[in-house]
Amino acid sequence: MLQSVDFYYFSPTGGTKKAGLLVAEALAEHVNPVDLGKPELPELPAGDPAELAVIAAPVFGGRLPSLTAERLEKLQGNGTKAVTLAVYGNRAYEDALLELNDIISGAGFRIVASAAPVAQHSMVPEVAAGRPDEEDAVELRQFAGQILQKLEQGSADQPVVPGNRPYKADFSMSVTPVSLPACRLCGTCAAVCPAQAIRLENGGVATDADTCILCMACTAACPEKARILPPPLQEQMDQKLGVLKDVRGKNEMFL
Repeated sequence: MLQSVDFYYFSPTGGTKKAGLLVAEALAEHVNPVDLGKPELPELPAGDPAELAVIAAPVFGGRLPSLTAERLEKLQGNGTKAVTLAVYGNRAYEDALLELNDIISGAGFRIVASAAPVAQHSMVPEVAAGRPDEEDAVELRQFAGQILQKLEQGSADQPVVPGNRPYKADFSMSVTPVSLPACRLCGTCAAVCPAQAIRLENGGVATDADTCILCMACTAACPEKARILPPPLQEQMDQKLGVLKDVRGKNEMFL
């Protein structure tokens, strides 16, 4: 087991962080978390780099969220070995893992392992509900063991992952979550929004559609459950993804 790893993650609704921690905590005695989803980019680790970096990002429509990509590009790997995780909501990760690896390699990291773990879908929580679960935990810890074995053997070959270049079109919808009458204007949604797209004004909640990335952080954090997708969009997503409710998507690993 390693002494320490840096754990970079962008996890609006918690699933990406949960999957990433399962890997990171199985790799090292100490995990240094860096939340790339905070409204203001946090201070990055200073001093000597950790022995390994674990970098986890969510998949939105087969791509990385644009804001996530922008923040990952600001990292400085300086030759640090890295494990990359593109966490998807049981549908498909398409070009996201390849995109993640391209960015992380470009930032100066040396990728030694990659994976596409499954987590509960942010827009249709009935899809992959509760994942990563105990079965996933076993698989991801086994994956961590394989990574440690690879490192002990002195191998640092970058894994080949699925995906296409050029990547598919960015995930984009010109809608935002809305607030129900039960909203108490507590400001939680604005505080957690990584894109800083939400503000309280004129006795209500306003959301900038051009800035919102539909990450669903606001809906997950609302203490009154008063922040939702517009019902027509929620119905559309339910119909589109409903067939996946009884499907157990696979965690895919690459060494």
